[in-house]
Amino acid sequence: MKHDTILADDGEQLHVHRSGSGTPILLLHGWTANHAWWSLLLKSLGTHYHFLRPDARGHGGHPLNINPTPDIKRLGQDIINLLDHYGIERAVAVGHSMGALTLWQCIRDFGCQRFSHLCLIDQSPKLLTDDSWHGGIYGNFDHAQADRLEAELNTDFVEAVLRLAALGLNDKARETYLRNSAGWRVVREALRSINPTSAIAIWKTLMAADYRDVLHSINVPTLLAYGTASNFYTTETAHFVAARIPQARLSFYEGADHSPHLCAPERFAKELTELIEGK
Repeated sequence: MKHDTILADDGEQLHVHRSGSGTPILLLHGWTANHAWWSLLLKSLGTHYHFLRPDARGHGGHPLNINPTPDIKRLGQDIINLLDHYGIERAVAVGHSMGALTLWQCIRDFGCQRFSHLCLIDQSPKLLTDDSWHGGIYGNFDHAQADRLEAELNTDFVEAVLRLAALGLNDKARETYLRNSAGWRVVREALRSINPTSAIAIWKTLMAADYRDVLHSINVPTLLAYGTASNFYTTETAHFVAARIPQARLSFYEGADHSPHLCAPERFAKELTELIEGK
């Protein structure tokens, strides 16, 4: 395992954890997470791949020196900077939650040329809902709800993030949060390492994003992994995404939450390996 510090084209330091050798697999974590959230999956995938696990800007406890309020467009550019730094022409890219949004932004700006395969985990191409779109957060997360959440994030960032995940569509998450289970206590402590200013700035750009028009331009084999008990999205959102990506393989994980790859890592590793090997 190696921790690299590289420079983006704006001079900001990017932190990347690397291990293994072989086909490069880029693993992009979700909002308020970090590279360590992929550790369980690495055990299932083995060592015959070259894993690159960056901490997104504003994440991983790394201070920002250039711009304390990055946006999703900058995170997409960072992906290209990372691939260029390592001389990787094409990589398998796996994005969970914000990681999937980062890939969609990168594809909007640079196309699919740098990716041989994609895997997108439990994400909607548009988080906000309105009268014509119910595929976002909870199916009813409109501008009013977004404004309330932003106010809560500015008041008590850690607890607002926890409530966003806990008080959604997954009944078990709600129950365990309300009784303050050990898992929630661990996540609560981990969130204290996040700089709220940077995370909120990124979140606001996620709220404004709409990648529905990007889906049809994805021209590489793509695995879509969704939990049927996602904290945020219904199965209709998954079907919407799958119907618009030409080479999509949609895989539902029964009873899994927003992290189906962690709920069933062996199955996920098998499906990702089959995607890469063209099976």
